[in-house]
Amino acid sequence: MQLLPVIERYLRTSNTPPTRFGREAVRDPRFVMDLRNGREPRGRTVARVLRYIERMTGRKP
Repeated sequence: MQLLPVIERYLRTSNTPPTRFGREAVRDPRFVMDLRNGREPRGRTVARVLRYIERMTGRKP
């Protein structure tokens, strides 16, 4: 699964700034920017982000 497109879709639909998303989802305000620059998150981080999006939207991404 490609995580960045899921995050980008969430950011667009929720009108959430990338830094806020990173801070709330994984306690890293640079998280989205780092992903955009090629960072590969670990499996646990991917799961954490997906749980955050699910919690915020009420549905699985």
